[in-house]
Amino acid sequence: MTHQKCRFCKTSLKHTFVDLGMSPFSNSYLKLKQLNQAEKFYPLCTYICDRCLLVQLEEFESPDHIFSDYAYFSSYSDTWLNHAKQYTSLMIDRFGFNKSSQVVEIASNDGYLLQFFQERNIPVLGIEPANNVAQVAESKGIPTLVKFFGVQTAQELVNQNKKADLLLGNNVLAHVPNINDFVQGMKILLNPEGVITLEFPHLWQLIKHNQFDTIYHEHFSYFSFITVEKIFAHHGLTLFDVEELPTHGGSLRIYGKHDCNQELVVSDRVLVLKDKEKQAGLDQVETYLQFNTQVMSTKRKLLNFLITAKNEGKTIVGYGAPAKGNTLLNYCGIRSDFLDYTCDRSPHKQGLFLPGTHIPIYAPEKIKETKPDYVLILPWNLKNEIKEQLAYIHEWGGKFIVPIPEVEVLE
Repeated sequence: MTHQKCRFCKTSLKHTFVDLGMSPFSNSYLKLKQLNQAEKFYPLCTYICDRCLLVQLEEFESPDHIFSDYAYFSSYSDTWLNHAKQYTSLMIDRFGFNKSSQVVEIASNDGYLLQFFQERNIPVLGIEPANNVAQVAESKGIPTLVKFFGVQTAQELVNQNKKADLLLGNNVLAHVPNINDFVQGMKILLNPEGVITLEFPHLWQLIKHNQFDTIYHEHFSYFSFITVEKIFAHHGLTLFDVEELPTHGGSLRIYGKHDCNQELVVSDRVLVLKDKEKQAGLDQVETYLQFNTQVMSTKRKLLNFLITAKNEGKTIVGYGAPAKGNTLLNYCGIRSDFLDYTCDRSPHKQGLFLPGTHIPIYAPEKIKETKPDYVLILPWNLKNEIKEQLAYIHEWGGKFIVPIPEVEVLE
């Protein structure tokens, strides 16, 4: 039981969605000298609001503490860069954006997406709270405002005559503690005929495919379409279209407009998805209350597999150092007694240690040196890309393990 109130509708939260125990912040990677210092762990327990059905975490640290210096750089995944490039073409073809349009991206990271609009001579502006990441975007010539987004930032931009024809945000909605301030800010910044697009992991996919490791402290909220539509409607914005995407294990891309914009008609896809979610029971609080049992069962299966493999003298390493991997490893109690090390392509993570578990992070070349029997793919949403990059492990009989939705060995 918590004394928290819902961050959208302010109803008292009475029901647990899933309790993943205590965990450090999943992006707080450690340096060698920090390993013998005390580390902060926080409850990783999610609640479901029985009024608006928003799944949410308590806020333990302010966003400026979590996101001011950020370890995640979007440009290190080829899959994600291709996704951004395709999105750019889709928006230009569908809505006709051109050199007189203004594209604004919230949480624009290292400019991984806006660079593609800029290549097409469309004016862009990034809004990014992490100064270290924003500097990388600026170095690519992408104008970036180092701020958190909400009503105040939106108003400042409007006062400078900067309104958005396309206002977008990928994987930012979940990171926002004050969701009403954020969506109201979008309403203020959007041109009368403008379009909003947001992408975020789909709560239905999280439940259906057991993706509990996508829950971490930096993600304050988890959305179904039914709930996100209510939030936008509350702020005078209509969701007129939606796409189901394969990214991050199954995401939604929602399209928003001002309620008074008659030009953009509500697509059939909106009605189809709402119907699909109702069929899955996402409009009933009872559906959400069964998830905890499912998660505990997956933990036991993964540990059974790892214990058996270690008892047989097998060596196991990880690949990737994503936030989701840190949730999985801390919840399951997997440390260097199971995983010798993990690897990551990002030089910003190499030489550091995973939070909580203290597993060392190396460059991918380490795998060729040590020739492990198993490679546990932590960013399972990129498993095909990683299997291709590491196909050479088959030379010594190495195999891949994917932990979600259920532990599976890939030949």
